[in-house]
Amino acid sequence: MQHARADYDRIQDPYSKIGENEPVFLIRAQDIVSVPAVRAWAELHKAAGGDEKLYFMALKHADLMEAWQQTHRTKCADLPDKY
Repeated sequence: MQHARADYDRIQDPYSKIGENEPVFLIRAQDIVSVPAVRAWAELHKAAGGDEKLYFMALKHADLMEAWQQTHRTKCADLPDKY
């Protein structure tokens, strides 16, 4: 699994379902654009003929992120100084 940010390398796939060099992208709930980004992904997934159950799972997760944001600080994504 290949993350865009080296500081996310500690996030691993214990079941080896993601290819060794497959790029992945992580969006955290603290990111102010996370909710619309996940909802947009869900809509694109659905429009492409993707699984309806996964569509609803993504929307539910966006709702969870939105609820989390109600009691936590949000901000634009940033990079550690080492970048």
